[in-house]
Amino acid sequence: MVLILYLDLLSQPCRALYVTLKLYNIPFKCEFVSIGKGEHLTEEFTKNVSRFNKLPVIDDDGFKLTESIAILRYLAKRENIAYYPQDAQIQARIDEFLEWHHLNLRFMCSIYFFRKFISPRFYGKITSPEKLKSAFDRMENSLDNMEKLWLSNGPYITGNHLTAADIWAACEIEQLTATGYDPKAGRPKLAAFLERVRNEANPFYDEAHEEIYKIAGLESRRSKL
Repeated sequence: MVLILYLDLLSQPCRALYVTLKLYNIPFKCEFVSIGKGEHLTEEFTKNVSRFNKLPVIDDDGFKLTESIAILRYLAKRENIAYYPQDAQIQARIDEFLEWHHLNLRFMCSIYFFRKFISPRFYGKITSPEKLKSAFDRMENSLDNMEKLWLSNGPYITGNHLTAADIWAACEIEQLTATGYDPKAGRPKLAAFLERVRNEANPFYDEAHEEIYKIAGLESRRSKL
């Protein structure tokens, strides 16, 4: 039975997992679920897909799993995914970033993205200037740490080769363009990194970010799919 991936491509973890599965040519079927419409909160979703009401979710012949990193590790063991290799030290470096990412880059960028973009667009709620400024400052600090710390020793986060750490980071940062913010400005290493990941992960990277590009007015940036 083919793997089923429940996702919304406006979600960073969904995009990262989608790109990884495509890059490694793992057969899967997409089941799109709209977070904006609350489709992940329905009784049917809770009963039949995930009691956690979160995306992404996989259904591997009846084995259902949520949390993108848990899914990555599960599939890496099943498929021997090169972007999360079996080498213990490389895995440790990837995990080191992903653990940092969860409460730093992911947390800070997603709060700003929610307050600046999701809240007014889908819920009609405008965040106060004070709260938006606080989220913006924390997001910028995380992006500065990407520039100064994680990209200080090589072209990719863990060294010279693309890994899941790079895909998860790039997909998080890329969505900020939908808010009108340019995360590359004043960060030359980050700018080069984002372009490097995009080039290596295309055409699937642009495919996953098609809606983000459209919102940001960057349709011309999409590769020909």
